[in-house]
Amino acid sequence: MSGDLDQRDPAYIAKVLPFLKLAMKGYFRSEVRDIDRVPDGGALMVGNHSGGLMAMDVPVIAVAFAETFGPDRPLYCLAHDMLFTGAAGPLFRKFGFVPADRASAGEVLASGAVTIVFPGGDYDTFRPTLKANVIDFEGRKGYVRTALAAGVPIVPVVSIGGQEAQFHLTRGQWLGRLSPLRKVMRTDLMPLTIGFPFGLVPAGVGNIPLPTKIVTQVLEPIHPAEIVAEFGPDAETDGIAEVDEVVRTRMQDALDQLAHERRFPVLG
Repeated sequence: MSGDLDQRDPAYIAKVLPFLKLAMKGYFRSEVRDIDRVPDGGALMVGNHSGGLMAMDVPVIAVAFAETFGPDRPLYCLAHDMLFTGAAGPLFRKFGFVPADRASAGEVLASGAVTIVFPGGDYDTFRPTLKANVIDFEGRKGYVRTALAAGVPIVPVVSIGGQEAQFHLTRGQWLGRLSPLRKVMRTDLMPLTIGFPFGLVPAGVGNIPLPTKIVTQVLEPIHPAEIVAEFGPDAETDGIAEVDEVVRTRMQDALDQLAHERRFPVLG
């Protein structure tokens, strides 16, 4: 394995896990359903991304994953390059964060490990609150090709509640295109968010996320054999859009069900 994969530290994760569990289950009252659906061996978990700069999707899933399979079973997260800059970089690598590129994903999956990706990225996590329960990857389908090339199942995951930690007004694409930080931050967005205690601030910087209840549902894996049976042996080249539509439709149906069950914002 490369240096990026080797930097994941199971012993460190085991030490931190009780504190992470306290934060996720205590403050956010996290509930992860059917995590045992993740099959043995390599798998690509694909999720919607929620919560802006303070997205809790990864720690919520990581706690459930470690509780179910143990901290020694590797779980990697494909992440934005910004997480690896400065003093925080080595810390994120210890937790199993690796650069969000196809080479890193392919190496993780080839090693027989599980990785999780959020195709919508910043576009998804800063979606307006009025579209909080909409699956939107902004047309990104590369995850399908990655899973098929590695011959591993796609495991869709949906989460509700994280987008209620603050009130997201707009992604601010028009502001982002004018921002001098555009190239440094590698984003065209300048989201506007209302939260506590500073009210309306760009991207919610400085605000404390509300203790919103986060519920995560793991769906049935979609195995490569199923994809080939439905879309033919050339699915990796000719069926990417169709497979992506199947994945997003299943995710949207599951998210709609979670939204139907949710009685009140934040409270759950």
